[in-house]
Amino acid sequence: MLQNEISEGFDGKKLRRVIAASSVGTLIEWYDFYIFGSLSVIIATKFFPSDNPTAAFLSTLATFAAGFVVRPFGALFFGRLGDLLGRKYTFLVTLLIMGFSTFAIGLIPSYSSIGFLAPILVLTLRLLQGLALGGEYGGAATYVAEHAEPNKRGLRTAWIQTTASLGLFISLLVILATKKSMSLEAFNDWGWRIPFLISIVMVGISYFIRKNMDESPLFAQAKQEGKIVANPLKESFGKKLNFKFVLLALFGATMGQGVVWYTGQFYALSFLQKVANIEFEQSNYIIAISLAAGTGFFIFFGWLSDKIGRKGIMLAGMLIAICTYRPIYQAMYELADVSLKTEKANSRQVHTDYHMIDGTVTLSKVTRTIYTYTDGTQLLEEKTEKVSHLPSIQREKAMLKKTIHVGQHAFWMLILLVFIQVLYVTMVYGPIAAFLVEMFPTAIRYTSMSLPYHIGNGIFGGLLPAVATYLAAKANTANEVAAAAGQSLPYAKPYLEGLWYPIIIGGVCFVIGLLYINGKDREIND
Repeated sequence: MLQNEISEGFDGKKLRRVIAASSVGTLIEWYDFYIFGSLSVIIATKFFPSDNPTAAFLSTLATFAAGFVVRPFGALFFGRLGDLLGRKYTFLVTLLIMGFSTFAIGLIPSYSSIGFLAPILVLTLRLLQGLALGGEYGGAATYVAEHAEPNKRGLRTAWIQTTASLGLFISLLVILATKKSMSLEAFNDWGWRIPFLISIVMVGISYFIRKNMDESPLFAQAKQEGKIVANPLKESFGKKLNFKFVLLALFGATMGQGVVWYTGQFYALSFLQKVANIEFEQSNYIIAISLAAGTGFFIFFGWLSDKIGRKGIMLAGMLIAICTYRPIYQAMYELADVSLKTEKANSRQVHTDYHMIDGTVTLSKVTRTIYTYTDGTQLLEEKTEKVSHLPSIQREKAMLKKTIHVGQHAFWMLILLVFIQVLYVTMVYGPIAAFLVEMFPTAIRYTSMSLPYHIGNGIFGGLLPAVATYLAAKANTANEVAAAAGQSLPYAKPYLEGLWYPIIIGGVCFVIGLLYINGKDREIND
């Protein structure tokens, strides 16, 4: 078998270079892709109308999700190129598209400067990012798997799996470092652009590393023997047997894996910031520390899948996740819920400021109240209202903003709860690259594995923050309407309603995967 000959004659040093070059480039692409999500709270104020903060944030999440929705199209386009021209050159192109799109987002003027052109430009560049990422992952995973030893394929490809979490982790570190280096006003004004702009340097370095790589030996062999198919798309999706495996990969594996991944990392961050009202910096530290602690388990579960199989590990991760999400998020909510805490006596601080609103005779009154609790938690309540002596000026409802900085015990407990979710992610995600590579033959592998992966992650997973936020907001609105009408509240815990999306999607995927996926085929030279 060619794969056995390759693995026996392949020196470890070269294999490590292959893994490193593939992983570094993929990591940078994930960094570029996730910078947008990590800064979504600030981006909402820069590129969208500011008169409705909730609508602006939902628009930002929708733009973020748009990058995920187009990933399957990128998978089809670049997957076809990868199966026709080769793995190496295809994911060189995706790296450059991603890098320049990210850099350009950092240059776009704000909504206040160019109006609706700002969100249009952001959306366009976000779509380019999604197309590029759609072609990147399948190429990197295929490239490493086609170099790896048959009995260590899960371990080798698991390094590619670490790049998504590491990309998010590095994006958070860059944001926090940038924010630490300047005032809050400067960061909110222009400093948030720096993480987008510096990505061009990382992309340049990765390009030159990848440029010197060799083509995959299995693809080179297939090309030499004339086994490259003329139409990979038709071969993958036009033939009933191949298409069956594409659907099984999607509905029995990647769909559930996608929602577990995005719940455990992105929705966790969104929940901390928007539902629990934990301040920006502390919430990012919680996610970053959890990711740092959990990322090594991608390698562990990739290695373990070589020993006991891929299917059981992935399905176990899905099942445990969907059974424990609601109690985990309930505990996260309670750790930040100040109504369950005891306020320190004589510790309340109140500051009131006035300033004239430009072009009006109206004053803006901002009252900041700081509450301190016995466990070290602090709540900053900021109430903004307009004040005018003219009776013709209609009095508007005051805007209330709450920001919580939790105490040390709650901080580490939140890290533990997010870390548990990251473990679920590593169980479903660590073995999946090897699992997908082993489902499809060399001639159509890039195309066939890329599409179900990016539909599962890009659509089912990528839509999760927006859908879950919408479900929770809808439940809150229903409660407010019922309260105003003097009726009983329809939702006892509206902040948990968003979790029904990953629970239902993950549950369906678990059942399909359990019943219909074999999971025993380890051959890739077919």
